[in-house]
Amino acid sequence: MQIPVPVDFAEANSAGYPAKKEDGMETDSVFQMAASNIRFGTGCTAEIGMDLRDMSAGRTMVLMDPNLRSLPVAEVVMDSLRQQGIDFVLFDEVSVEPTDASFQHAASVAADGNFDAFVAVGGGSTIDTAKAANLYSTWPADFFHYVNAPIGDGQPVPAPLKPLIAVPTTAGTGSETTGVAIFDYVEKQAKTGIAHRYMKPTLGIIDAENTKTLPPAVAASSGLDVLSHALESYTAMPYLDRPKPEGPLHRPAYQGSNPVSDIWALHALKLMAEFLPRAFADTSDDEARANMMLAAAIAGIGFGNAGVHLPHGMSYPVAGMVESFQPKGFDVDHPLVPHGMSVILNTPAVVRFTAPACPERHLQAAAALGADTYGVSTDDAGEVLAERVIYFMQLMQMPNGLEHIGYTAENIPALVEGTLPQHRVTKLAPRPATEKDLTFLFQQSMKIWPKTSTGVCDAL
Repeated sequence: MQIPVPVDFAEANSAGYPAKKEDGMETDSVFQMAASNIRFGTGCTAEIGMDLRDMSAGRTMVLMDPNLRSLPVAEVVMDSLRQQGIDFVLFDEVSVEPTDASFQHAASVAADGNFDAFVAVGGGSTIDTAKAANLYSTWPADFFHYVNAPIGDGQPVPAPLKPLIAVPTTAGTGSETTGVAIFDYVEKQAKTGIAHRYMKPTLGIIDAENTKTLPPAVAASSGLDVLSHALESYTAMPYLDRPKPEGPLHRPAYQGSNPVSDIWALHALKLMAEFLPRAFADTSDDEARANMMLAAAIAGIGFGNAGVHLPHGMSYPVAGMVESFQPKGFDVDHPLVPHGMSVILNTPAVVRFTAPACPERHLQAAAALGADTYGVSTDDAGEVLAERVIYFMQLMQMPNGLEHIGYTAENIPALVEGTLPQHRVTKLAPRPATEKDLTFLFQQSMKIWPKTSTGVCDAL
């Protein structure tokens, strides 16, 4: 299907949406594209010491996933810093799913250490922790000062932060390109975060060598996070429907879909569709692993400027309220729903719900994922896209709905309650979702497919 290029960006419906404005609300007419520098290529991790030298970095805080300490990537990073005479301190007290307490601990260490540069080596949890440590040690404030409203005050970051180099070791979050840091707010059993373009890493080092030890289950979950990022970015409400900010500092990092983010999102969907099945089936497939890392970064550039919406908003209580589920293939000793899994479990129900708001975009996304959309009616856009998402879920051996990770109908009110405060993302949905709508979406997500049409068994 040929993707139409909007000509008149003054009209929201030129991008495939019905124009909609709340009475009396002045809407924005501007979007801003911000992205980290990224470096891509096998072996580029070894250049990190030279980067810090060129930045005139002195004392550097290296935040690292503790599981990486004995792996080659850790030695490559530390050797590179030593060779360039960089004074560094290693911090490996990073939580797999960061909490408000773990963010504050890292920030306290950063403040006490008087660092002038940061390096993050690991997945999204490590990179997000580094962003928080950089923020609070550079611009100290009460913890909830920067946290997204309505849970926190949602105040903007006042000025640029110190240099942060991010070295992802998974292919999914795209955190090396975004200004978002997500954490579990333990007291409320909910996920929230901090978002501002000043939090974007200075440089992302994307080196496929760093995913050689990635287990298939981790590759599957993180790869489906790429799908979610790109799909939600492409189908988010248009930036022209966002409220006009009081000034550029207050324009959110998540602005709504826009013609630049759209390009990144569609390409990320195509890369994911081609290379995730290969990366999952064969962890030694270097080409597939490299392209999945590229897809994660590309999706990150897209959603880092457009945003995600309902599947992510619904995922936060799903991850925060889990009681007993421990995923196969993950080295954990506590209940955990991996982020990509918690998001994708909501996606089929959501795309059926949002498709009427912009059916053409839902069909374009389905086509990018490899679905045959020739002659398909726009009335069927949601179902076609949902079935294509389910195809990849089954291929990646995802659980068949929330009931397979321990939730029942009795949990739905609490899941809805946990979703309602996630305004940063839920208000970007192309179709508003009421409390009643969210209840229906969680009901539909309890069991997603009646049988495994591809022959892949349910992963419990």
